[in-house]
Amino acid sequence: MVSVSEATSIIRQHLFRPEKERIKIEATEGRILAEIIKADRDMPPFDRVSMDGIAIQHKSFEEGWRAFKIEGMQQAGQPRITLKDNQNCIEVMTGAMLPIGCDTVIRYEDIVVGSNRIAKLKIEALEKGSSIHLRGHDAKRGDALLAPGALISSSEVTLLASVGRGEVEVLAFPKTAIVSTGNELVDIRDTPQPHQIRRSNNYTLQAALHSMGCQSDLFHVPDDRNILEKELSSLFNKYTLVILTGGVSKGKFDFVPTVLESLGVERLFHEVSQKPGKPFWFGVTKKQVIFALPGNPVSTFMCFYRYIKPWLLTSMGVVTSPAYAILAEDFSFPAALTYFLQVEVRNEKGKWMAHPHAGGGSGDFANLKDANGFLELPMETKDFKAGEAFPFVSFRKDLL
Repeated sequence: MVSVSEATSIIRQHLFRPEKERIKIEATEGRILAEIIKADRDMPPFDRVSMDGIAIQHKSFEEGWRAFKIEGMQQAGQPRITLKDNQNCIEVMTGAMLPIGCDTVIRYEDIVVGSNRIAKLKIEALEKGSSIHLRGHDAKRGDALLAPGALISSSEVTLLASVGRGEVEVLAFPKTAIVSTGNELVDIRDTPQPHQIRRSNNYTLQAALHSMGCQSDLFHVPDDRNILEKELSSLFNKYTLVILTGGVSKGKFDFVPTVLESLGVERLFHEVSQKPGKPFWFGVTKKQVIFALPGNPVSTFMCFYRYIKPWLLTSMGVVTSPAYAILAEDFSFPAALTYFLQVEVRNEKGKWMAHPHAGGGSGDFANLKDANGFLELPMETKDFKAGEAFPFVSFRKDLL
């Protein structure tokens, strides 16, 4: 048996090397950028009006002018026009090009426009260049906007669109197979008999991977050693990442470890000193990485977020910082195991407070609806006090 830290270290020694693929911008959310994105022109590409109002030449204000005749209007998306008389002004809209001959914008809130189309100022102080977003202020043409390894979110999509990138090069996830095992499992569309349950772990893993942009294929194998060996042998010819759920403990029908080793998979560890998920098995071949997770739903769930997701991100060069949350109430766990305590984390007066939802054990997946992550409580301690901070692993994309 290995510790949680030892298991983490072993897994990180066997990262995969992602290839690159080009995808449409609409599909980039959650993907990892694989190229440098540069500005194709200055940002903004012109002196841009940032407030609705009037544009003037500041020199006229310095000379005492407080009323300006409106010559015309500069709209957003309209070619740039020119101020003909320096003692006049031009109405301007947010996003428009700054008219030629103007260097300052005054907000509508600071003027009164009469029926004679004269704009009178209500202010006596005006800084030159006000309410103008200068050309190239944000970036110059050729500047690097995004670097390889960036995790693409909606803000990165904004930059990609602004430089005209309808397609972008990203890192490709490994071709992934998810294999559930067990005679008691039936398809989610079937009505279970009293001795059966519906398959959920494979859909859980598929959804979690999909949220990262990783596609996967689902398979199910009964507790039959010969069938399992045949199916896995076939999958090893097609998939780089294989994730199994169930069949890894010490029961008479838990054939997964034996079959994997018979197929030439090098076992790197089997059993981790943790709860839930103690029977966790990990191994590799020259071409595959295999995670064999315990079949209990909570064990599968937590092992994915504690080990598989970080392994994928690290393989793709994403640097993440550990998150911590504060235990909101005392909690005890007597066993000499690292405990993954289900919690609901809430921001309370600027602090991330973790409220325990221990549930009924590794089979109590209904309890997951009340939790948004788990605290990793060290095995060296039995009693954990409110106010102590512990590593926190989130189940939610929008939390920590």
